[in-house]
Amino acid sequence: QVQLVESGGGLVQAGGSLRLSCVASGRTFSSYAMGWFRRSPKKEREFVAGITWSGRSTDYADSVKGRFTISRDNAKNTVYLQMNSLKPEDTAVYYCAAANVGTAVVVPGDLREYDYWGQGTQVTVSS
Repeated sequence: QVQLVESGGGLVQAGGSLRLSCVASGRTFSSYAMGWFRRSPKKEREFVAGITWSGRSTDYADSVKGRFTISRDNAKNTVYLQMNSLKPEDTAVYYCAAANVGTAVVVPGDLREYDYWGQGTQVTVSS
């Protein structure tokens, strides 16, 4: 069992930055691929970014490429999402998720591949 707790959300003006953190419980964090998803009133939950267990491979939604960066620190059981140049359309609840895919070198992009989810943190970008 893995429990995920997100933090770092808030209100920011367009063009600003936020860094989300997700702390995982359990000793097997390093064996999970991790992902960030988001859900807004206008969209279903969508993939934002993901990272493999080793951190060597990452993937991003086209809408955030060049602006968001995902990283992880396995020693701290933590995955991060650095969000720069934020836009009003980035407003959403952001969720951290863990996928038990072992040592796969490909980032899971489908939410159905993720086994554990956090409660979410609200990000609001004002224009």
